[in-house]
Amino acid sequence: MAEKKQVPEENEEETPQVTNLDTTGVEVIEAEMVRMHQSAAQEITADEVSMQQAAAIDVTAAEVSTHESALLMVSAKDVEMNNSAAGAIRAENVNVTGSAGVVMAETVNLGNTYAGVVIGGEVRGEQIETLFLISNHVEGDVQTVVDTRGALIAGMVGGLLTGTILLIGRLVFGRRS
Repeated sequence: MAEKKQVPEENEEETPQVTNLDTTGVEVIEAEMVRMHQSAAQEITADEVSMQQAAAIDVTAAEVSTHESALLMVSAKDVEMNNSAAGAIRAENVNVTGSAGVVMAETVNLGNTYAGVVIGGEVRGEQIETLFLISNHVEGDVQTVVDTRGALIAGMVGGLLTGTILLIGRLVFGRRS
């Protein structure tokens, strides 16, 4: 008896192993490995993403490596960004040289980086400038507007002021029977 081979249905698409883009724009990419050069994508889902002078809106991958690129949202296990910018990064390990809006990771290494908010278990870097830094362990030259201690103090003072204003408002404008 002859063996029957299964033929994929017409609507069923196979995920390509490698997708290479050079000076092009696409909406959605799903592949094991994505390489982009001077290209743009709205959504990328892959095991490994490598970008050079490229841009993407939403990247979900195990490993992300960029050079002179811009990303809006990145969710990955490992992120390596050189002279690049990102709006938000969520990963286990992050290495960034450039700028980032929000970085959330277990290990954060920042070199000559401007970041809005950095939240990490361990933060290391040289010449880091942040607005907010929340971490258990920090190494390096870090300049923050608000660090962990400052955030706690600001929260306590804000809570105390809010409570006082509400109490005074209740006494002045309280219900009368």
